[in-house]
Amino acid sequence: MAFTVRDTSHGAQFALRVQPRASRNAFAGLMGDAIKLAITAPPVDGKANQAVIEYLSEFFRVPKASITIVSGETGRNKLIAIRGMSAAQVLKALKI
Repeated sequence: MAFTVRDTSHGAQFALRVQPRASRNAFAGLMGDAIKLAITAPPVDGKANQAVIEYLSEFFRVPKASITIVSGETGRNKLIAIRGMSAAQVLKALKI
């Protein structure tokens, strides 16, 4: 399955695969139907989730409150929703 971004009532949604404890925060390519995001924070006490939200907020230039982890809060595979952005805007920002 290819990476897709969908328009929903919650905003643009896409699958994200998180790699905690990386050497730097950055997107690291595609992995199946998800985009991979390397995060320096450890997966302890929600620190990695907070780092994901902060990174995506800066990358897409939206407020942190606009980014929601729809599912996967306790795992590496997450479904992310960005309120106020369309699927086309997300794909353009990701240059995919």
